[in-house]
Amino acid sequence: MYGSSLESLDNDVDQESDKIAVIPIDKIKRTPDQVRRYFDPMKMNQLVSSVRIDGILENLIVSSLNDGKFQLISGERRLRAAKEVGLTEVPVKILNLDEFDAFRISLIENLQREDLNPVEETDGIIKLLAGELHLREDEVVSLLYQMQNSLTRQVVNHNVVVQENQETVEKIFNYLGRLSWQSFVKHRLPLRKLPVDILEFLRQGKLAYTKAQLIARIKDQEFRKEMLNVAVTEELSLSEIRTRISEFAQKEISNNPDIDTELRKKTAGCLKALKKSKAINSPTKQKKLRKILEQLEKLLES
Repeated sequence: MYGSSLESLDNDVDQESDKIAVIPIDKIKRTPDQVRRYFDPMKMNQLVSSVRIDGILENLIVSSLNDGKFQLISGERRLRAAKEVGLTEVPVKILNLDEFDAFRISLIENLQREDLNPVEETDGIIKLLAGELHLREDEVVSLLYQMQNSLTRQVVNHNVVVQENQETVEKIFNYLGRLSWQSFVKHRLPLRKLPVDILEFLRQGKLAYTKAQLIARIKDQEFRKEMLNVAVTEELSLSEIRTRISEFAQKEISNNPDIDTELRKKTAGCLKALKKSKAINSPTKQKKLRKILEQLEKLLES
């Protein structure tokens, strides 16, 4: 059971028999799949100042490797600060773990921090699921969408392997306790489809997720890049970004009167076709049409 394996890992971390030692910094290898890619410069400077005065007050957590070196599990910021100050040794707690368990604990330790940004958290959870399920990351994403589709359609998948994977996914999300897998699919997986430049700002913690979503909807690439840079450098609020996007759209229409004419023709054509269409008699399509009408009404009110 996945839950029990995580509990055993927790016990491994808490064991008092684990060795406490001071080891050379050059013997510590950083985690290859570090979830956290962005470290706030101000907070790092504060930590460096603290380490320069008081040294490393909390042990880093590492695991032994076969080549006589150690894999870093927890303490990336402290290790960076120690190097910045010029320390050659740091205090560590050495755990007796294999490579995969060390990787798993490192991921979980990072995921349970409060200051991970949404992209880092999304990347980390997918890596954790991939490791546990022995799947590629794209296969994990496919599995999650498959689970969502089965839930939406209320269809039970009788494939034993798929069922076991679904149970493991649910246990992992329950253990992490941050959000449900359903919420993850709905709100976090779409992050991976954002433009690369927007994703990078998100990973660096320079842009809020809601602002990123709004900017990502801009179709004009030049204006989107401009809006992205301005939003970050001038620290624009969500409403300010909306206003600037609206101003740009109005400017585009005034500069291109044909757009307004074409839009009116298309709207009139759609309404004419709708009157003749049998789609309006379908309960399913009626529901979709009502949603579209509600969106149009809101658009006209704004």
